[in-house]
Amino acid sequence: MESLETIRTFLGWTIVVHVVVMLLIFSALMLGGSAVRSIHGRMMGLSDEDLSRAYFQFLAQYKIGVWLFAIGPWVALHLMN
Repeated sequence: MESLETIRTFLGWTIVVHVVVMLLIFSALMLGGSAVRSIHGRMMGLSDEDLSRAYFQFLAQYKIGVWLFAIGPWVALHLMN
C-alpha cells in the first residue's frame, strides 16, 4: 500500500533526525562541557553532579522515546510487509 510506504518513509526520516539531534546534544556536552554546564548551572541553580545526573536522565528518556515512537513502529511496519 502506498500509505504504509509513506508512513515507513516518514518514520525512517524521523529516526535520522532524532539520531542527529542526539549526536548534536552529546557533542555539545562533550566538547563544550564546561561552558554548557556553567550556563545550565546558573540558569537552574544546580551543581555539576546534579547537572550530570539531569543530562544522563534526559538522554536516556530521549532514547527511550525514540525507540517507542519511531524505531518500534518503523520495525513493525517493515515486519508487516
